[in-house]
Amino acid sequence: MPKNRKTSVSKAETPEGVGEFWDSRSLGDSNSVREVQFEVRARRRRRVTLDPEWYEQVESEAKMRGVSPETLANRWLTEKVMTESASK
Repeated sequence: MPKNRKTSVSKAETPEGVGEFWDSRSLGDSNSVREVQFEVRARRRRRVTLDPEWYEQVESEAKMRGVSPETLANRWLTEKVMTESASK
């Protein structure tokens, strides 16, 4: 949190101050909080299982690249599928 900047609800200037504020309150205590309704339209995800040895290699490579193993596997699969589709 930048110095001399207060949060909109707690008016605290430090992360510790925000923590102290919320330790004794809930969102229901605030007049600026209201209930909303919304619909989420997200495509369903599918799970693909990997052999544990392959997963370890993906996990190791992902750690070196600073991404999750799932993100790296998705990137690699996307590249492979796009390459295969382009060659048809």
